[in-house]
Amino acid sequence: MSLDPWLLERLVCPVTRTPLRYDEAAQELVSEAAGLAYPIRDGVPVMLVEEAREL
Repeated sequence: MSLDPWLLERLVCPVTRTPLRYDEAAQELVSEAAGLAYPIRDGVPVMLVEEAREL
């Protein structure tokens, strides 16, 4: 499942407010600056720090 490019352009890391990189294989949005990966569940990004995995 692909993430909407319009949405991806607008989402930022809730911790650092920096752009995110979409990892399609892992279905995650990666914040290099914060060292976190936010999951995408059923096509919906879960932008909660508590749900993010550390890189």
